[in-house]
Amino acid sequence: MRAGPGQTLADRYQVTDRQPPEADAAGPRRLAVDLRGNTPVLLQGVELPELLVPELTGSADFEGSRWLDPAEILAAVRAALAATPEHPRLRQSFAAFAEDGVLWAAVERPVALALPELLDSGPLDPYRAAELAADLCGALGAVHQGGRAHGNVTADQVLLCEDGAALLGGQAVGAAEEALARALGGADGRRWGQARLGLVGARAERWAPELLAAEPVAPGPAADLWALGVLLQRVLTGRGPFPEQGPTALFAAVRAGQRADSAGCGPLRPLVDRLLATDPAERPAAGAARQWLTELLAQAPEPLREEEAEPTALPVLRRAGPLVPRPRGARARAAALAQAQAQAPEHARHAREHRPSRLLPVLLVGGVLLAMVLGITAVVALAG
Repeated sequence: MRAGPGQTLADRYQVTDRQPPEADAAGPRRLAVDLRGNTPVLLQGVELPELLVPELTGSADFEGSRWLDPAEILAAVRAALAATPEHPRLRQSFAAFAEDGVLWAAVERPVALALPELLDSGPLDPYRAAELAADLCGALGAVHQGGRAHGNVTADQVLLCEDGAALLGGQAVGAAEEALARALGGADGRRWGQARLGLVGARAERWAPELLAAEPVAPGPAADLWALGVLLQRVLTGRGPFPEQGPTALFAAVRAGQRADSAGCGPLRPLVDRLLATDPAERPAAGAARQWLTELLAQAPEPLREEEAEPTALPVLRRAGPLVPRPRGARARAAALAQAQAQAPEHARHAREHRPSRLLPVLLVGGVLLAMVLGITAVVALAG
């Protein structure tokens, strides 16, 4: 088993686990620890092809001969890494090396969520997608200033960090794939296309129209902006703008400019349409696209927070019947008394019928005194 848990690659990176494959990811991935600094890293791999060496046919000794010599590929990858500027929206790449038929790139492993995982919950809100795209434009602009292309703007290379910012990676893998396609295809455009298709697959982000021309050119900065347009329509609508069931349908649609309607992109539709222009000269540069996104975000509506909502805010349901103003002061007390009497007439009448008379105590006292007077008179009469 190549690069299994517990193995150490390049005398430096100890593999801890295999990363589950993602829908858009190509090539093996391994979680590892850099033993020199005890730093967690991700190893992204590009498999080198096996070559048939006629003079060794029938021999069991294929050591150093069965894999394509990685020296040229490694040189191209290391040159790309050396030219990559430091930017807060670019994922760091630490090293590139080849071992046992795989070219590996060691990249940083931040606490973040991969974009495909986020999209499992459905398409993004247009303004959230605009924030993400602005971050990606900043990263691409930094790469393009050095006169190079990123070459691998796909969903599986985008991370969403804890603060919500987007991080773009995959440049080392993209450089390895492009260098490998050139090594396998040579100057023959047809062979180059076939080799590249086997490496990157039928993903619209990786096939700008200029790469499908009769005389294809190497991916440049404009191809990165094409990839951003494809990615934006994908995250906004849940599907890409071109059919991706196979290379034939994809290539035919890209060449003809036949894509899905971008109406579902909402306020980002004008930018998506410009990014997906067939002519690369008509696509905006990364800086211009980022400026457009910044202006859009400045006009974005503020999100409604539930804790700030007024509990009595209209509209509210009103009781049937006419509105009656509430009385104030003495009128209020009189109205309250009248309402209480009206609500319980039977109870009030019953209370009046059983209320004791106020003359009863007087009558009782008078009767007692009269009895005493009569008793005293009787005693005096008998004594006489």
